[in-house]
Amino acid sequence: MFKAKNRLGLVFFPAFDWAISKTHPEREERLLYTQDQIFEEGIQDIEGIEFYNPVIASEKDVSRVHIMVPNVASQLSQSHLVAAGGAIRAYKAVMEKEVNKSFALVRPPGHHAHRVVYGGRGFCTVNVGAVALERIRQDYGDLKVAIVDTDAHHGDGTQDVYWNDKDTLFISLHQDGRSLYPGTGSIEEFGGPSAYGYNINIPLPPGTGEEGFLYILDNVVIPVLNDFKPDIIINSAGQDNHYSDPLTNMNFTAQGYAILNERLNPDMAVLEGGYSIEGALPYINLGIILAMAGLDYSHVFEPDYDADKLKQDTAITNHIEKLSEVVYSLWRHKKELAEEKFKNKKEVTRERKIYFDTAGITEHQVQKFIICDDCSGLSIIDSSNDESAHILAITVPRKSCQYCIDKAYAMYDSSNQYPYTNVYLQDRYNDNYLSK
Repeated sequence: MFKAKNRLGLVFFPAFDWAISKTHPEREERLLYTQDQIFEEGIQDIEGIEFYNPVIASEKDVSRVHIMVPNVASQLSQSHLVAAGGAIRAYKAVMEKEVNKSFALVRPPGHHAHRVVYGGRGFCTVNVGAVALERIRQDYGDLKVAIVDTDAHHGDGTQDVYWNDKDTLFISLHQDGRSLYPGTGSIEEFGGPSAYGYNINIPLPPGTGEEGFLYILDNVVIPVLNDFKPDIIINSAGQDNHYSDPLTNMNFTAQGYAILNERLNPDMAVLEGGYSIEGALPYINLGIILAMAGLDYSHVFEPDYDADKLKQDTAITNHIEKLSEVVYSLWRHKKELAEEKFKNKKEVTRERKIYFDTAGITEHQVQKFIICDDCSGLSIIDSSNDESAHILAITVPRKSCQYCIDKAYAMYDSSNQYPYTNVYLQDRYNDNYLSK
């Protein structure tokens, strides 16, 4: 019998009872073909690989991350709560030292879900990975965390949640947003005033293959992680960079994903996108599972794999080498850049228009960050949509000073509901969530 070098925990949740539509790319077959493949390979018989059942995330788990309008119950199905709970169970298995590593193979995905949620966007309604992370921070104390998002689509929701959180380094490798949904993820999107430089985007040109991804990993991602020194590394394991994915234009392979995972060496992984249901996902997931378990994955190839056809264009290679130098230089000079950008400022405002494509809702958001010398300061969101919602949301950070806590509660208590339909207080310091 084979024995895993790394004890690995797996959580599967195909969400049989939920789909946007029967033929939608994000449907239960995304995981059913993977289940068939890994059982055919005998993964369940390998000593050291454990299977866990998901738990159900609570409304409070969701409220640590999101402002759901008008409330959690109106936005999320039981399947969403079980998907988030599956990630919680997988993460807790590592924190409790039941296993060395874990992989939550759950759906629907979550990395396009922003802090404010009016509905689904990019197939995501709740940020599964962020909800799980904030639950383990609540249960096990503050943690310095790196999230590496390897989905072809920019992880704009995770970026939004951690925009001003210096303890959460977010790195997204994705197809350039000028050629793919959601259109964001440029290198200029570098973080908020208290975490400038801790949001790193690496927009890759269409056609990027194994050579390009692994070059970025070795020359940017791993050096940055070595500098940051996180307590845990989480891989938002989107798999739509694959050459056969119907929604993207990249040339990554199952072997490439396995190699990347072995080198990245994450403590936890959570499934994001990936829509080549038969031709890619079973092989990618198998490769990642074997890599996380410390087992041989050299035999894992897609039936139509052809190295010559997938060879990366020289122009793409040259572009990626130059991009790597720019991104790593920005990281190394983040402190000086932040001092220059935010010098003498007491607050920073950003305005955005966000489209919830599944729900067909457009949000107009103004977010204000109050700069504080003693903590990362308050976030105040004034948000309205084209369905007559108009909300005020005040967020107190996990490591808040008493002045900011008092200011947040005073603002919430004194807020005249008009012109707002809802007012929210998200107090991360006291783990207290209010709305009216």
